[in-house]
Amino acid sequence: MLRHLPNFICLVRIALIWPTLDALVSGLYWKALALVAVCAVSDGLDGWLAKRFNWTSHLGKLLDPLADKLLLVSLFLTATWINLLPWWLTAAVVARDLMIGGGAVVYRLWFGPLHGRPTILSKLNTGMQLAVALAAILGAACGLPTREMVTALAFVTLITTIVSGADYLTVFTRRALAT
Repeated sequence: MLRHLPNFICLVRIALIWPTLDALVSGLYWKALALVAVCAVSDGLDGWLAKRFNWTSHLGKLLDPLADKLLLVSLFLTATWINLLPWWLTAAVVARDLMIGGGAVVYRLWFGPLHGRPTILSKLNTGMQLAVALAAILGAACGLPTREMVTALAFVTLITTIVSGADYLTVFTRRALAT
């Protein structure tokens, strides 16, 4: 029974996305930040439990990245909609995720199983995306960081998004050509 706890935590994280977005749209920025923090802690907890007690599962290997992507993409779309993040950053983030997702489907269908883990660049990019989203929400909540600071962070995040997307494209193209 306990071996399913990481999957349950992951499902709770997915369920928290809607209240997080609702708080954001309602201008309840501190509540949105608290919910994002709960999601971040739960992400770390379910990963730790799965690794520490070997409670991994095929479902968990799908749910965990899905929960992360759903949260980040929905945060970006919503924060852009309410003018907290620039549209060009959100367009790049969503385009990168669509490219990776579409590439993974094509690779799986034409070349075989995917055997990959997130790269260091991808993890850096995810961290930057989370940082800029949190900075934008925190700026809306208390005025710091300023819009200019969030914009500067957005430019850095744009660079990591482009570099990470290019890295994924290169890695999967090389793998496909090698088969």
